[in-house]
Amino acid sequence: MVYMKKGVMMQYFHWDLKADGTLWRKLKDDAKRLADVGFTALWLPPAYKGSAGINDVGYGVYDLYDLGEFDQKGTVITKYGSKDEYLQAIESCHSQGIDVYADMVFNHKMGADFTNDVTAYESDPNDRNKTISKPEDIKAWTGFDFPEREGKYSTFKWNSKHFTGVDYDDHDKKKAIYRFKGESWSKDVSDENGNYDYLMGADVDVNDPEVKKELYRYGLWYLDFTKVDGFRLDALKHIDDQFFKGWLAYLRDKTKKELFTVGEYWSNDLLELTSYLDKNDSCLSLFDVPLHYHFFEVSNGGGYFNMADIYKDTLLNSRPQNAVTFVENHDTQIGQALQTVVADWFKPMAYALILLRNEGYPCVFYGDYYGIEKYKTKPFKDIIDKMIAIRQKRMVGEAHDYFDHPDLIGWTFAGDENKDSGFAVILDDGPGGSKTMNVGFKNRGRTMIDISGNTNKEVILDDEGNGLFSVDGGSFGIYIFK
Repeated sequence: MVYMKKGVMMQYFHWDLKADGTLWRKLKDDAKRLADVGFTALWLPPAYKGSAGINDVGYGVYDLYDLGEFDQKGTVITKYGSKDEYLQAIESCHSQGIDVYADMVFNHKMGADFTNDVTAYESDPNDRNKTISKPEDIKAWTGFDFPEREGKYSTFKWNSKHFTGVDYDDHDKKKAIYRFKGESWSKDVSDENGNYDYLMGADVDVNDPEVKKELYRYGLWYLDFTKVDGFRLDALKHIDDQFFKGWLAYLRDKTKKELFTVGEYWSNDLLELTSYLDKNDSCLSLFDVPLHYHFFEVSNGGGYFNMADIYKDTLLNSRPQNAVTFVENHDTQIGQALQTVVADWFKPMAYALILLRNEGYPCVFYGDYYGIEKYKTKPFKDIIDKMIAIRQKRMVGEAHDYFDHPDLIGWTFAGDENKDSGFAVILDDGPGGSKTMNVGFKNRGRTMIDISGNTNKEVILDDEGNGLFSVDGGSFGIYIFK
């Protein structure tokens, strides 16, 4: 996948935004400032109606075609606003040169309109390949006919034959993982829990011919209706690993557009991620989950993480052209199932490690940028803005890496003919110290100053372009030319 050189994406939401329907309006007004800062793309939350109505973050998807237009699930608008406001926000982004990526949730549906009578088997929750019951008749919430939409945009109605299973029998009021008779869990998914096809709600059978045809048609409709530029794909490890390869090929062929796409395959195993990319001919990018876990481990490791290995066994290191790097997201934040919060002391360093590198496509988290009001988390907007400015204007020329110490690491860019280009970064997760780094022979004798806000230090480069850069313990410096 190709992306804009030096591009920076933002995940423009977090889990605990207020359910007041204002996000799309905020984005419309925010687009110019974000473009001025240097953001080139935004990943927006699922824009369709969820089963929890206005309180749904969007992942409990009910109606893919209701973008805040119909009175369903107790509300017309979604958590983020109305259909018209969504379209206006996208248009505002485009007017500022910002691409928009839509969040696609195809793995499951929730909040069905009625139940279907189905024969099903219980699966062992710890090994879904094992059946632990005789066939039994259950009432499954798998009937979706969207009465308030009345067939606008699509007349497709969902029923039990479009799903492989559910996690609730409304007849016996029993919660369990049920696989429908005549259906099999997809074999081409993660082997976690034996087979991780089932995640939640009514599990969509993407290989059902009717479902596949509808989801292909939906993708084309969504692109035409909203004019988005690409996608973020949810829950890849739970969906047949060949589905999106075909889906994206179809949409790219029909639209003749690149449609940058990044998928969420939540695994810390690099081999699992690269295997998925290989099976899909690298037709999409993936979030660099292993790198996120490195950041989490460093920030909670008491100085025992080997910083020289910060990029080891990561997508950024092995498949940089397919790596979307991130520090945190809505799933890793406080209170979520995948909670792996990167500690505040290390968070700016983590952002330096993704924003101030040529490799990968960095994604800034809204909760890190603006803070999260509910948890009173610290906003890092000011330092992130500085880093993006450096990325856009100074990150050129010969680069030198100094990943040669368990605590103290750094790197430099020598810049080009523009005297303001070039910079040096130094990070430390231990007691602090100094490191000699070269910032280019052509810069010999020049003075560099730390703009991180952590020190007031200056470094004068010697006759070879070398400088001795110092940093306090558990801190960082970003040096630019004075």
